Amino acid sequence: MSKQVLEQAFQQVEAAGEKAFVPYIMAGDGGLDSLLEKLQFLQESGATVVELGIPFSDPVADGPTIQDAGIRALKNGTTLRDVLQFLKDNKDNITVPIVLMTYLNPVYKYGIAAFAQDAKEAGVSGLIMPDLPIEQVDLVQAAVKENELALIQLVTLTSPVERIQKIAEQSEGFLYAVTIKGTTGARSQFHNNLEAHLNKIKQFSSVPVLAGFGISTPDHVKELGSKCDGVIVGSKIIDLWEKGQQAEIAALIQAAKEA
Repeated sequence: MSKQVLEQAFQQVEAAGEKAFVPYIMAGDGGLDSLLEKLQFLQESGATVVELGIPFSDPVADGPTIQDAGIRALKNGTTLRDVLQFLKDNKDNITVPIVLMTYLNPVYKYGIAAFAQDAKEAGVSGLIMPDLPIEQVDLVQAAVKENELALIQLVTLTSPVERIQKIAEQSEGFLYAVTIKGTTGARSQFHNNLEAHLNKIKQFSSVPVLAGFGISTPDHVKELGSKCDGVIVGSKIIDLWEKGQQAEIAALIQAAKEA
């Protein structure tokens, strides 16, 4: 797969008059043996793209639920190399586009050029690296571009207009609009100015704008989905999976089709 696969996935959603839904799961949470089952459930339930987290010991963007999932995955011995090998081995069974959410350190240790090449061979379509600011994308950009991976950028509620424009111009695949101040995790309500913030981002973005952080109910999905091109849900997906409530996960995905 490549970043073109991401573009096609979003085009299909738009053509159907729906909103994109991107669930986040942590690779290795429950062991890599359970990962194929999760990915196939999400693709069969209609996920547009899956954001697959790489466990890391010192996350900066993750709230308690995702941190705990990462700790469980690390205790299972999950490594970035293991995840890429798993994806490569199961490429024929995974049709949903995969975006890796990883911090820079594991990629740097792996070797940036080797990582990008292995990610392409594993069928990865894009990357989210929350601790890589746009001023330092040159660290990875050549290798990412050579291997046709989308480098997805994040915009926050506190980003000034000039920076939003700069980030939007550089984002590939989609633009990740952070909807809360702070780390990931379910929230009951969102900032009053969120709609205006999302509209401002959309003015500058040539790729789909997806809202993420804090989204935890079908009503949230519909509410925020109506204001942009789709949503990303992480902590709630992990929580529901831990409780064996897959039907509720499917309901969240279905809500995006109704937004």
